[in-house]
Amino acid sequence: MLNQQALETLFTHAHTNTVWQDKPVTNGQLREIYELMKWAPTSMNCQPVRIAFVKSPEAKEKLAACVSAGNVQKVKTAPITAIIGMDMAFPRKMPQLFPHMDAQALFAGNEKLTEETAFRNSSLQGAYFIMAARAIGLDCGPMSGFDAAKVNEAFFVGTHVQANFLCSIGYGDHEKIKPRLPRLTFEAACAIVL
Repeated sequence: MLNQQALETLFTHAHTNTVWQDKPVTNGQLREIYELMKWAPTSMNCQPVRIAFVKSPEAKEKLAACVSAGNVQKVKTAPITAIIGMDMAFPRKMPQLFPHMDAQALFAGNEKLTEETAFRNSSLQGAYFIMAARAIGLDCGPMSGFDAAKVNEAFFVGTHVQANFLCSIGYGDHEKIKPRLPRLTFEAACAIVL
């Protein structure tokens, strides 16, 4: 089992960050996040996530034009904001990713299944992304509050990728973190079915 410090880093002491230190995130760290998160499970190993790392001032301005007013400064000041996207053509990769059966055929002509699978599994992979970023010592600021059509047009035009959610990463200014909000109790959120 992980030790207490690791559990605190990943869960109990981790907060959503919206204010960032002026400290860069390297391309090596971005690769390290992906190399960790890619091993976590998705249904039939479909791995539909596609990530655009928004890093340059120009790219940040482009993304800031797609987000709600409350998220503009978050995007502009974060070292990196990742656009967690989903490849709606992910079934094309199934012969490579799930070679022991014809999984690609399951999705052929079934747009509803393809959309549901892409959304569900890219969301899972987005959560793995957050945990991997925390595991290598970075802080995260996931957000919705954006115009997906604008993000798709600005960053994914000519592809089959669509935006799912955004997540800023970097070194948070822990002096400016808001107090932890309440969470539901086990009893309020869970049922043990016998």
